[in-house]
Amino acid sequence: MAEYKLEVTTGNIKHAGTTDNIYVILFGSEGQSERTKLDNSGIDFKAGKTRTYTVKPASSLGKLLFIKVEKDPLFIFPENEWYCSTILVTAPEGDMIVFPCYRWISRGELVELRGGKAPCRNLLLFVQIRTGSIYKKNDVSQKLQHCHHNLLLFFKPICLHCFAHICFSGSELKFKGLAGSLKKWKDIDDMKNIFWSKKTTLSEYVSEHWKEDDFFGSQFLNGTNPNVIKRCSKLPPNFPVTDEMVKPFLETGTTLEKEMEKGNIFLCDQKIMDGIPARMKDGNPLYATAGLCLFYMNPEQKLIPIAIQLHQQPSEQNPIFLPSDLETDWLLAKLFFRSSDQIEFQAVHHLLSVHYLAEVFAVAALRCFPTIHPLYKLLIPHFRHTLHINVVGRKTLLGPGGFNYAGLCELMRRALSQMTYSSLCLPENIAARGLETIPNFYYRDDALKVWNNINSFVKSVVEYYYDSDSNVCKDSELQEWVNEIFTHGFLKNKLSGCPSCFNTVAEVIKFITMVIFRVSAQHAAVNDGQFDYNSWIPNGSLLLCKPPPVTKGLSNMQTLLEVFPNVGDTVKIVSTVWILSDKYTDVVPLGTYPEEHFDEPAPKQMIKEFQAELSYLSEEIATRNSQLKIPYPYLNPAVIENSVTI
Repeated sequence: MAEYKLEVTTGNIKHAGTTDNIYVILFGSEGQSERTKLDNSGIDFKAGKTRTYTVKPASSLGKLLFIKVEKDPLFIFPENEWYCSTILVTAPEGDMIVFPCYRWISRGELVELRGGKAPCRNLLLFVQIRTGSIYKKNDVSQKLQHCHHNLLLFFKPICLHCFAHICFSGSELKFKGLAGSLKKWKDIDDMKNIFWSKKTTLSEYVSEHWKEDDFFGSQFLNGTNPNVIKRCSKLPPNFPVTDEMVKPFLETGTTLEKEMEKGNIFLCDQKIMDGIPARMKDGNPLYATAGLCLFYMNPEQKLIPIAIQLHQQPSEQNPIFLPSDLETDWLLAKLFFRSSDQIEFQAVHHLLSVHYLAEVFAVAALRCFPTIHPLYKLLIPHFRHTLHINVVGRKTLLGPGGFNYAGLCELMRRALSQMTYSSLCLPENIAARGLETIPNFYYRDDALKVWNNINSFVKSVVEYYYDSDSNVCKDSELQEWVNEIFTHGFLKNKLSGCPSCFNTVAEVIKFITMVIFRVSAQHAAVNDGQFDYNSWIPNGSLLLCKPPPVTKGLSNMQTLLEVFPNVGDTVKIVSTVWILSDKYTDVVPLGTYPEEHFDEPAPKQMIKEFQAELSYLSEEIATRNSQLKIPYPYLNPAVIENSVTI
């Protein structure tokens, strides 16, 4: 009789343990064991604990290939799910094989775990023995249902964090008589007193400097939406800005054409917003524009707006606003432009290009990769909580009482039809927009360094497992994964440039770098500054209650107050961006891999080197920020989360 020793580890997270019955079957090249119950004296499966069991088949099973794990109820007790981390098996011959799990297991599930090291160096064997070791496509709905079923357990730290903030904020706002109030603001400064304690250094700075043109311009480089501004070498025909209009704002003796030739003129064009269905609130329409804004990088290296047109087609009712106009006219023009920028940012650059793409990457990985696959091990930590937050987000944003469903869907439809693979790859994106040399672009500086760190790490891991382009081509799981993304994420749009297959190791490295950067650093860049920049409503609001001006010279401060959302809607927006920007207690920073999916020493060392590089960069960014009037902290690796979790 042979004896196999099993060291079974339960995850060290809340509610991970179970009192249910756990059974295993070992499968080897020479046979399989009987279904064996794992049962010692005392409580067997406590959170964070490892217990040892034995399985005794009649003879050696040969090369151990995979394990089947099953959980059955204990008597009539209610469902008691189990989070299994790993099972380490020591064979009679002395071989030690790790079977990674890192997932919740429910009653009635039969979970199959593959063990061993890198499969890609023996692809033929791997394909022969992979049967049953991957969640097949026809089982994916069951797996995703399981994911939803575990929403409260798996997502508990964030849910409790948000719930606590909502309760605390709601109590304070009700005490002040602000929550649900339909009153309009009587004075802009009254908005500073929405919360007593929920303030940051940057949010306070925004409330004091929101009127300043150079601060307005800086937000298109280092605010929540650094994704839209481009260098302008020729004005669009529908934006008839003349030299005479902007001459007072340019350096003496120069012209608009000369400044474009020098590379000092930049454009933000919101044409994607043109004709988006308006949202109705209380029977009245809310207003959004599809404007164009021209920026000038002046000799002081400050990016300032010099002309704003609020609609795409020029006309007498669509004037070009200038900094020399009546102060409130210019403030209104900037307010409407920033409002549309926020709508586009939230729908396109935050929700679609990060959250929903991350979901595509994650679901494709769950469908196509077995847990033992090295790229599953590399990617799965970067999908933590992503499906769960997206489920919550869809109910909140697209459900009853949520945002403008028709407008949001149309905006994302347009964006997806225009999305390109190169736009998702940061170095190509920056080059295509002509922003390689624009000064004081801290998002670009930090993002490129993080991209390069990720790329170096991914390169070392991928090249360790794929020593030739031929191995890439032969890896059916890898090919299936990228094809799923092309099919379901990019809807088979060949014009997008998204690959539907991989032919080289270099292509794999680039694609995975893009995936990890997007779900970690890019999400941090567009999410984490929301309270800093978007909690001060005069700086730009998702809701505007009056139409944009069609003539100049008729506005005053009362006009602005009428445009702003009412008190109740304002505090709802401020509370939301506070929750989205705040850090909770269960954060996993970029480069941190608490679950040891990799068994080989080499990738473990690569992770350590990756962490060291990120640590150096963190110190560099912190030093830089200490010398800036307006720091840019969002891409400091110490605060970048490993995945999309909020």
